[in-house]
Amino acid sequence: MRNIVLIILLFASSFTYSIAQNISGAYLANTNSENHLILIADGYITHSIYSEETYKGTQGGTYKLENNNLIVVCEFDDKTPNNVGETHYFPITIQNNKIVIEGVTFQKQAIKKQGLDGLWRITGRKVNDNMQTIQRGDRKTIKILVDGYFQWIAINPAEKGFYGTGGGKYTFANGSYQENILFFSRDNSRVGASLNFEGKIENNEWHHSGKSSKGDPIYELWSRDN
Repeated sequence: MRNIVLIILLFASSFTYSIAQNISGAYLANTNSENHLILIADGYITHSIYSEETYKGTQGGTYKLENNNLIVVCEFDDKTPNNVGETHYFPITIQNNKIVIEGVTFQKQAIKKQGLDGLWRITGRKVNDNMQTIQRGDRKTIKILVDGYFQWIAINPAEKGFYGTGGGKYTFANGSYQENILFFSRDNSRVGASLNFEGKIENNEWHHSGKSSKGDPIYELWSRDN
């Protein structure tokens, strides 16, 4: 504990990294005409790469900050599945509205808190007017939302399985939930689409209904996964 206090005191007067800092939020960088989007919420982090029209890749997992390092336990990596289950250390510097990871500067996006911000996991789906419970297991679909950005990921960390992802910007107000797609791993033609849904939170569950990106009717239940 004494060492932790000393570290906090050492860096409290600057913008550089301190283990006491909260880095939750959405961050963007652009390198070689590629967008790098980092989303951080509820102890989870995702990193996605895409251009204006093309999905390039994604990876993520749980994280913590320690000794000027971002330490990530990988749960998915669509390009390098062998990374799943491994612990990765990334040197990090925290500056004013920026984070620098391995020499790349990510600009923090404006804070835009909404009621859905956080990490969610799908736990129910209506089929033929009957709500079916999705049991918690190795395979899961999660969604991270923070400061007006979202990403969903379908994965099975136990089998290093990756089944799809999509993400972009979102708004949630007055029972209306809207997604504007920036990347979609299964079909680049979906980029630019705006999807409108009904949304409400009841008994700590997110009721999500409307039509999917394919136009199929959906009714899903999502629960906090932190």
